[in-house]
Amino acid sequence: MQRYPFIFSDQFKYRFWRHFLFWLTWWGFQVFLYGFTPILAGIVPRERILNSMVEGTFYLVPHMFMAYTLMYIVIPRLVVTGKYFYGALAVVGITFLTGFISSSISKYILNDLREHMFPHWGEVLKRFRTNSLWLSLLAGLRGGITIGGMAAAIKLMKHWYLKEQRNLQLQKENTESQLQLLKAQVHPHFLFNTLNNIYSHTQGTSPLASKLVMGLGDMLRYILYECNQPMVPLEKELRLLQDYITLEKIRYGNRLDVQVDIPRDTGQLLIAPLLLLPFVENCFKHGTSHMLDQPWVSLQLTVENKIMKMKLLNGKVPGYKPPKSGNGIGITNVRKRMELIYPGRYILDIQDEEDVFIVNLKLNVEKGRALNVSPAMNLSTQDA
Repeated sequence: MQRYPFIFSDQFKYRFWRHFLFWLTWWGFQVFLYGFTPILAGIVPRERILNSMVEGTFYLVPHMFMAYTLMYIVIPRLVVTGKYFYGALAVVGITFLTGFISSSISKYILNDLREHMFPHWGEVLKRFRTNSLWLSLLAGLRGGITIGGMAAAIKLMKHWYLKEQRNLQLQKENTESQLQLLKAQVHPHFLFNTLNNIYSHTQGTSPLASKLVMGLGDMLRYILYECNQPMVPLEKELRLLQDYITLEKIRYGNRLDVQVDIPRDTGQLLIAPLLLLPFVENCFKHGTSHMLDQPWVSLQLTVENKIMKMKLLNGKVPGYKPPKSGNGIGITNVRKRMELIYPGRYILDIQDEEDVFIVNLKLNVEKGRALNVSPAMNLSTQDA
């Protein structure tokens, strides 16, 4: 979050300092609290504080172990994902392990260290030693449960706050996208009537042009009438890719070598609309269109257990670099959309080699049923 970088930023400098201040505050609290524990009655305040500073420093080790294990393993992998039973078991195990580490530090390090630093304490030193394993574990949890609970609470609050902000940002992006679409959208009635007229005139004179107009009409119908939904059937999104590639094959003729491997049946899987098209469009815009000899494109897409994998390759002129600015959606905007819609559920790897451009996308898609809002408009008949 840009407004509060010290709290929400993942940059190293912010993370380091907020963690450092967190543990420094906790260490100071322990030094103050346990420096005046009744077990040290009769000891001068200076030695009490010194002993508490040493203890607080060593006990930071099990406290950090418990806090970071909860924050970076249990909560993101078990609690957030809904595996509450395993999460509860993990918390119990981590609690006992923290107590064991703390009691071991007390028994094998701090007891001997106190005798070395304060040999004149005499009877007080015996109060720190216990032969009971259970009491040793309970004593070892001194402050561990408190700081572990605080760390877990902070992690959960931060997670839910960021999730809420991400949802608000997604709503804002969708609203702005719809507004821009309305501003730039040609009235569908006029558009399809015009395409119908062109299609009718080219049927007899140029069958190839008629095929191009029909393919363009199918693509526009899908974009105008179905892509305003948050999710669309993956099958229709893949059909859009095939229609687009078909139009490009007609444009290039026999010069273009295209290899396409797309599954026929994708079940009821859903995907965000127009998420894959920019990658394919980029192949032709910045790859094959600049190749004078033997342009080629290879698209392989598989779906298994709600995991969609896409591997897209295209040849390019050696050394060619696409312009940084341009019109259209662009790969940068697609990244932003995936980060908003599929946070933590996608892996995108783009490699710009000397003579080939490679896109590897792994996406965890959803399963459901989308509404069919596409109107029955056909280019083969005139719309009155």
